[in-house]
Amino acid sequence: QVQLVESGGGSVQVGGSLSLSCAASGRTFSNNAMAWFRQAPGKDREFVAALRWSTSTRSYADSVKGRFTISRDNAKNTLYLQMNSLKPEDTAGYYCTADNGFVLFAAASRYDYWGQGTQVTVSS
Repeated sequence: QVQLVESGGGSVQVGGSLSLSCAASGRTFSNNAMAWFRQAPGKDREFVAALRWSTSTRSYADSVKGRFTISRDNAKNTLYLQMNSLKPEDTAGYYCTADNGFVLFAAASRYDYWGQGTQVTVSS
């Protein structure tokens, strides 16, 4: 059974940094797409960043380019999201997701596995 478990969320002031982790178990995603999405109250789930595990191909939403970095640790089967220069509009629940394929999609419906999420709150 595949499990994705996020950690690292919390509260931070504007301009601060947080690092999120997503530990995968039940299978390895050595050639698959993994991604981070976020969802604020009353809004749709929004693409943040995606990574193809084997090639390190990355994709970012325009709103986070230059501030967020997605990466992975193969040995730990763990996905990361380093978030710098945080803004109040980054406040949301952040969700890790993985796909059985390897194409980096920005649509949440294209992903097969989801974690429970971790909350990030940025205050001014």
